[in-house]
Amino acid sequence: MLDKKMLDALNKQMNAELYSWYLYLAMATYFESELLQGCANWMKIQAKEEMGHAMKFFDFIGERGARADLAKIDAPKAQWKTVLEVFTETLEHEKKVTAGIHKLVDLALELKDHATNNFLKWFVDEQVEEESTAELIVHQLKMAGTDGRGLFLVDRELGKREAS
Repeated sequence: MLDKKMLDALNKQMNAELYSWYLYLAMATYFESELLQGCANWMKIQAKEEMGHAMKFFDFIGERGARADLAKIDAPKAQWKTVLEVFTETLEHEKKVTAGIHKLVDLALELKDHATNNFLKWFVDEQVEEESTAELIVHQLKMAGTDGRGLFLVDRELGKREAS
């Protein structure tokens, strides 16, 4: 059985992952409205990944004999000025998610909850990838500048992303 403090923290993170799903769907919608189908594709796949992350927490909580607590999901921002702004926000959001995962690991270690600590290792590795990917896209967008030709190439590249 999960410690109450751990359960509350896992539920909080599960709901943060659901917010991530919602945020990335909002970004996909923005990109579609801007006719940036490659960027929209990338964000839709990212949203699906975030839903998968939330479900990992949901399932783990149940496997530990506890109940997932689904909280209200706040509406995300819906409008951005530039593609660079969207991906910069994505990077900052992923850093925030990483901090949340690290707090969970710290709590699991404090409580000597080895099962939860082991479960969280996948998320620690995943966040390294998430931040690295977002940082690379931000870098590419900065190199592309405000010239539409550079953005066209980045959009085309992001459109090649496939769900894993």
